[in-house]
Amino acid sequence: MERLLKQQQALLSLVDSWFAKSMRRYPDKIACRDGCSGCCRALFDITLLDAYYLRFGFESLPAEVKDAVRQKCLSRLASLREKWPEFDHPYLLNYRPEEEWQLLMPEEDETPCVLLGDDGRCLVYQHRPMTCRLHGLPLIDTDGGVMDDEWCTLNFTDEDPLALPGLAAPFDEIFREEVALFRAFTEKLLGKEISELDTFIPTALLIDFDKIEWP
Repeated sequence: MERLLKQQQALLSLVDSWFAKSMRRYPDKIACRDGCSGCCRALFDITLLDAYYLRFGFESLPAEVKDAVRQKCLSRLASLREKWPEFDHPYLLNYRPEEEWQLLMPEEDETPCVLLGDDGRCLVYQHRPMTCRLHGLPLIDTDGGVMDDEWCTLNFTDEDPLALPGLAAPFDEIFREEVALFRAFTEKLLGKEISELDTFIPTALLIDFDKIEWP
């Protein structure tokens, strides 16, 4: 498992390098800065591997901070159960069709992430999930294909980034490696390879990975 986590860390670092390179190339067009938390609202589905990795950052926090975050997680879970009463440990979304997840993820939700500090900074920044690292910029593969054509409204306010050079990265390769790592992770954790298991950040912090099962 330690080897898999190191591979996950290396993969996340590739994404960080792409984002940092993009910011260096277009500093006047990208508003993302330390303390900016405009994207840290609502719920995002993350992989179970991201959830496992996230826990290492969470467990390193001071006890009083962890307690406060857990209370936020439990409050978030209670609101989720109002819509999905059967949503229970290990808080996996995949027993329902993906289109039904939107019931739990309304676009108008502006609830801050449970891991957002009072200063607008992530409490577990180095362990944040893949989706957090991808937010803000369009995802353009090195072959020219556009994998996500959305970006933060504070970025590229006067120009279409899809027409700009230097924003591409090997996302197809990165995502294929992510799936391969995930399958190896589930084989180690559950005894069989599974391609997709997802949860939310608040529920990720409530998962007992020593007692997780999947049929």
